[in-house]
Formats: sequence, C-alpha cells, structure tokens
Amino acid sequence: MSKVLGVLAVSAGLLLSACGHNVEQRAATGAVAGAVVGGPVGAAAGAAVGTAVSKGVDK
Repeated sequence: MSKVLGVLAVSAGLLLSACGHNVEQRAATGAVAGAVVGGPVGAAAGAAVGTAVSKGVDK
C-alpha cells in the first residue's frame, strides 16, 4: 500500500511541476509539491524536476 502511495505522490509531483509559465514558477511549484511529499529532500528534488521540465517545454 505504501508503495502505491509513493508512486502516486511522485506522479502528482511530476504533473504539478509542469504548472507555471516560466522557470521560476515551475521550479517553485515542484518544490512545494516535493516538500509536501518528502520534506526538504523532496523540495530540492521537486525544484530540480520543475526546472528540467521547464527547460524541455521552453525549447
């Protein structure tokens, strides 16, 4: 059960990291989603994913 919740949380974080119109907004959204799921480590990972998504979308 906890594995399913973890997968859902990561999926939600990836989807939310695409929200926003620029790099800063996407990184902030990813950081907030990551912080909710995994604390400080999740915030750092969410910000990184938000930035990576932004770089891919902006090309």
